[in-house]
Amino acid sequence: MVLDAGSGLVNLDGVLGQAPFRGTILVGHLHWDHTHGMPFFAAGARPGHRVRVLMPEQGEDAERLLARAMSPPHFPVGPAALGEGWRFAALEQGDYEFEGFAVLAREIPHKGGRTFGFRVSDGTGAVAYLSDHHPLALGLGPLGVGELHPAAVTLARDVDLLIHDAQYTAEELPALAYMGHSCAEYAIALAQRAGARRVCLFHHSPGRTDASLDELASRFALASVPVTAASDGLRMTASRRAALGPIQLRTPTQDW
Repeated sequence: MVLDAGSGLVNLDGVLGQAPFRGTILVGHLHWDHTHGMPFFAAGARPGHRVRVLMPEQGEDAERLLARAMSPPHFPVGPAALGEGWRFAALEQGDYEFEGFAVLAREIPHKGGRTFGFRVSDGTGAVAYLSDHHPLALGLGPLGVGELHPAAVTLARDVDLLIHDAQYTAEELPALAYMGHSCAEYAIALAQRAGARRVCLFHHSPGRTDASLDELASRFALASVPVTAASDGLRMTASRRAALGPIQLRTPTQDW
């Protein structure tokens, strides 16, 4: 199972070697940086591939919605040209089971289309993924950087790793919040409120250098949770822990 399908999706080719990809891609929202890796994903074109792409329900056929940005004149081919093994479907909020993982999908605020955050667990460890998040849309919150709203807290509750939008710092946020993103201080406050055990800062501002990302992470060296800045090729392992309790899972009704 893969979360989102931006240009980094091609890195999975090296992990799979010459094997085809057979699995599910959960797309949090349909902005270009989360979808435009699909046509370049070699493992998704090899014989025997099976690629199920699930995206937030927005009242329109999922493939047609994706084709708005992935079809001529914006792009030479549409989603249907990716291969016979590709399927596209919409997803509502809820608890699911995909590829052996328990997945919780919840809507979170972000500008420009319906957006989901995900909580993924294999029963021994859990990861929360809120890649693009605009909590200021729901109010200033206790620190003035966004509301610690119930959907975000639910997704991050007791996870081993919280991967969270940290495009800005608290100082930058007032001038740039109109873009619909969050700041590192919010991610850490959310982790503290929800009991997350580690934070990975994600969705960096394009102007950040390696040195500035190191400096950003060092700001929080004394935080109550360990903080890491995401980087290309970074691998993190969720701690092995007992499951947090039973949940009712459902799978989409489509026949895959």
